[in-house]
Amino acid sequence: RDVGGAKMAAGSGGPAARELFAEGLLQFLRPAVRQLDGHVHAVRSGKRERASALSPELCRINEDQKVALDLDPYVKKLLNARRRVVLVNNILQNAQERLRRLNHSVAKETVRRKAMLEAAGGYPQGLPGK
Repeated sequence: RDVGGAKMAAGSGGPAARELFAEGLLQFLRPAVRQLDGHVHAVRSGKRERASALSPELCRINEDQKVALDLDPYVKKLLNARRRVVLVNNILQNAQERLRRLNHSVAKETVRRKAMLEAAGGYPQGLPGK
């Protein structure tokens, strides 16, 4: 009936017997739990150390894989476009200045001819006066 007291402690005893059985079971499992807990901590610690050691390496790999944009061709194109715009602007300014001078000369010549015609006694027949 009582094989080592286990049957009595486990099933047929009162609260004191159950507490005694639980304490014995806990004493039996405690070394295994502590050993397992130690292994878990060691694994976590090892992984943390490996992750810390790999972090700089991963950052370096990440930086190496970043595509560096070569902006020099685009900058050269923009500078070339700017140079052409400035050149066209200068041409337009020169043409505008020539037109202004030509307009001034035409206006001067118009005033001179008008004065000549008025001094000669009026406008010739067939030409309307202003």
